Amino acid sequence: MEEVIKTEYSDIMRKSFIDYAMSVIVARALPDVRDGLKPVQRRTLYDMYELGIRFDRPYRKCARIVGDTMGKYHPHGDSSIYEALVVMAQDFKKGLPLVDGHGNFGSIEGDGAAAMRYTEARLQKITQMAYLSDLDKDIVDFVPNFDETEREPEVLPVRIPNLLVNGAEGIAVGMATSIPPHNLSEVLDGAIAFLKNPDMNTEEMMKYIPGPDFPTGGSVVNQSELQEIYRTGTGKLKLRGHVTVEKAKGGKEKIVITEIPYTMIGANISKFLNDIYQLVETKKTTDIVDIVNESSKEGIRIVLELKRGADTDHLIKMLYKKTKLEDTFGVNMLAVANGRPETMGICQIMENFVDFQYDLATRKYNNLLKKEMEKKEIQEGLIKACDVIDLIIEILRGSSNLKEARACLTAGETKGIRFKSAASKKAASQLAFTERQANAILEMRLYRLIGLEVQALIREHEETLENISTYLDILNSHASMNRVLIRDLEKIKKEFGAPRKTRIENAEEIVLEEKKIEEAPVVFLMDRFGYAKTVEPSVYERNKENADTENKYVLPVMNTGRICVFTNTGRMHTIKAMDLPSGKFRDKGTPIDNVSNYDSSTENMICASPMEVGDNEKYLFVTRKGMVKLVERGEFDVSKRTIAATKLSDGDQLLLAALVKGTEHLVFQSEKGYFLRIPVSEIPVKKKSAIGVRGISLTANDQLEGAYLLADSDIVIQYKDAPIHLNRLKIGKRDNKGVKR
Repeated sequence: MEEVIKTEYSDIMRKSFIDYAMSVIVARALPDVRDGLKPVQRRTLYDMYELGIRFDRPYRKCARIVGDTMGKYHPHGDSSIYEALVVMAQDFKKGLPLVDGHGNFGSIEGDGAAAMRYTEARLQKITQMAYLSDLDKDIVDFVPNFDETEREPEVLPVRIPNLLVNGAEGIAVGMATSIPPHNLSEVLDGAIAFLKNPDMNTEEMMKYIPGPDFPTGGSVVNQSELQEIYRTGTGKLKLRGHVTVEKAKGGKEKIVITEIPYTMIGANISKFLNDIYQLVETKKTTDIVDIVNESSKEGIRIVLELKRGADTDHLIKMLYKKTKLEDTFGVNMLAVANGRPETMGICQIMENFVDFQYDLATRKYNNLLKKEMEKKEIQEGLIKACDVIDLIIEILRGSSNLKEARACLTAGETKGIRFKSAASKKAASQLAFTERQANAILEMRLYRLIGLEVQALIREHEETLENISTYLDILNSHASMNRVLIRDLEKIKKEFGAPRKTRIENAEEIVLEEKKIEEAPVVFLMDRFGYAKTVEPSVYERNKENADTENKYVLPVMNTGRICVFTNTGRMHTIKAMDLPSGKFRDKGTPIDNVSNYDSSTENMICASPMEVGDNEKYLFVTRKGMVKLVERGEFDVSKRTIAATKLSDGDQLLLAALVKGTEHLVFQSEKGYFLRIPVSEIPVKKKSAIGVRGISLTANDQLEGAYLLADSDIVIQYKDAPIHLNRLKIGKRDNKGVKR
């Protein structure tokens, strides 16, 4: 009989989300503080170990590794496994690559790795020695895999503080980890020091680990803040690339970037080059002649060729201030400790690592001791058997089956065994070998009775006793265990240690003094497609006829000035003349969408005018519902890139925006054919936040089709296939209905 359990939907959702969140946190996104690995990394390395893809054996296809890992241990898709495998092989992302990749594994400039069917991999030597050794000695717990058909290690027996050496990045639910990589030699020195003094504080630890060591080099320039970052586990590192100045031909100089901040790897290198290009395009600097990316497998080399007499110091400061050549790296040393996520300082991480090493060493030497004790028992039995070998042979020859012989050897039972003499029977009844010794005696080959073999057995027994004494000393003495752990760490450091790449220093804040731009007149040109540029007045004068014909707006402005763009949505966008490309008349220019908040897909341009105009001029606004007003131009002299130029009622749109002096006339044309001409002087001055007043009285379901500003010249429009001279219309009063045509 089915039972229906009623539960609050919110309770089910809450429980399900918590279960999901914890699964992502513990089983996917965050590393374990003990081995510093995420589950996908741990499973991939273990699978390579199981497949026998060792450092001294041939490479194997990554597709085989990924498929085997997914089928046995990590059923979450092949892409996540391959991405983890690729990252573990990239020496520009990992301080200590764990996988030896063969083929295209991507580049520091953001190129992706080749498909897994093309690339090959095998374990690095250090991975095999310091991450996967002793797995056969039962020193870590094994747990069932996802379908309980295989067993996998809960954690790898990593012998170095991998969480610090390789760092970690991961986004979980409601939390994220970001741990920078560190230098292997320094971290091992810190671990050795911590083994000797477990009570050391952050300041003492930083004598050995002064700061992060990024594979891309560069500099950490806020050294004074590192102690607090390492104490709390959170903070921000300020990174800078390394820049040098080299001499070029003709007395010129060039700036060469040879190291970049760690945060720049990938697509950010292209963005960095584009940022430099924008500095040149927007005339923030005129010193750069060419940008050449000479980076290769040997390292980063970005060359900026400069013109003669360029101010290199100012330009370097500009690169640090205006591009990602100086960047921040957010530190959040979050890892899973004892099954729960925890933010830890460097000493807490080291404490967890050392405790883990004690656990590994204790289990390892207990297992070794157990095996040596078993060997000792067997060796003692064999030595004793050699002394009474004649009796044992007599027992074996006189026994009718193996059971009788074993019983005689272990318990002295002589029943059913034929002896040559009563003395032999009496001696046999006194035998008391253990079960294990009896089995060894029964399986012993006759050549072991040779004198030299017996001597070898005795020597082997002495070695076993010595090993037992050593293992007992390690297990019973904290100092002895420390010596063993320190010896192992020193061995790893000697073989795999490398010099530091990143400099740690306290650098002064970059202060960039903007060079004052010499003010000069230019002409703003924008075509009907929204592409804009500025040219010098002399260039405009030479091409005046073409410029006026080809462009929708031609405005004289100052190079330090701004252009106002009014749209049908009632907004005003400002464009800095300095942000526009300046040069030849036939240059295409840049879309104004790129240099302002104007969005050509959602709004239409009504008017463009210079920000700097005469004080006696005002802006006239006309909407499709016939609302009009004048606004003092000073209200639009703001620094914001976008403001509301006028308030619109629901469903209304801006139809006309223009600068007026107040002497002009305004003509309204409605969709139903009503025309009204009024003096602009009749329109009141309002604030830009006001809707305005009614300019024409429209009939039901009617709205303005056009609005025309009359100055000195006549405007002729076509209406119903007939020309209408707007300056011949009778002048009426504001808010009248007008004349129907």
